[in-house]
Amino acid sequence: RFKMDLKGLKVYIAGHRGLVGSAIARRLSRLGGLRLITAIRKELDLTDGRAVERFLQDARPDIVIMAAGKVGGVLANSLYPAEFIYENLIMEANLIQGSWKAGIKQVLYFGSSCMYPKGCRQPMDPEFLMSGKLESSSEPYAIAKLAGLSLCSSYNQQYGTSYLTAIPCNLYGPGDSFDPTFAHVISAMISKFQKARSEGDESVAVWGDGEAQREFLYVEDLAEACDLLLRCYDQPGPINIGSGDFFTIREIAEAVRDLVGFRGEICWDPSGPAGAPDKLLDSKPIRKLGWSPRTDLLSGLERTYSWFLENCRL
Repeated sequence: RFKMDLKGLKVYIAGHRGLVGSAIARRLSRLGGLRLITAIRKELDLTDGRAVERFLQDARPDIVIMAAGKVGGVLANSLYPAEFIYENLIMEANLIQGSWKAGIKQVLYFGSSCMYPKGCRQPMDPEFLMSGKLESSSEPYAIAKLAGLSLCSSYNQQYGTSYLTAIPCNLYGPGDSFDPTFAHVISAMISKFQKARSEGDESVAVWGDGEAQREFLYVEDLAEACDLLLRCYDQPGPINIGSGDFFTIREIAEAVRDLVGFRGEICWDPSGPAGAPDKLLDSKPIRKLGWSPRTDLLSGLERTYSWFLENCRL
């Protein structure tokens, strides 16, 4: 099996303050023996191609981890489709082209489970990508992510690089956004139920009918998977990273309600956008490498809620 030692290497994490980037930074920092390179937005605008090229030429990292991007849940995707496609397209293009120009052979790029067709056969395998119509509420973001996948494979084919696309399932954990507009599923529910509890509301409205199934992965487990991929994976195609545990949105909402201590009713609103009916990833390839998630849903929710209480104000 391919195996690479990360000791002595320089690793640039784009988006090191976000949910994914911060978890990977914590993981690699604990391992030691390598140098992490980061830059906040005012130091490096990832939508500025020339600035990105100069930065990568000067820093000369051995590995680039592309954890930066415009992200959000169903509401944000519905409200800001232009920003979601444009900003993600330009950032990924700048980072991939800039990495190639700087002679960087290894890049880890993150896709999204929304890249799969709306009616995709379950569990979803990378061979099904671009085989059908996308979910309309996330189509601009999904197209940007598919373009990033194509960029990686195109540079690999033409220039012999090793630019890998990892496709995670729904993520949650410390460092996520709890903004009502941009929050992902679990962080949005935590924020919503906490606010309802604080204000003494009798009910909380949640979009959909609650029957859609999703996988949820604690972000620290994703960081461990990425560490493994950087060391032990050199195959050309994209790879899924899923928890293997499937929950309905109703089950998630009830678990978050109980954790927060909200005593009211959950009112389901089927008129609101709810995304694809089911999104379950086929993650057998990464399981064969020896990875499996360590964090069960309840433990992950408890840690996420604790972080929320310590770091966020409603």
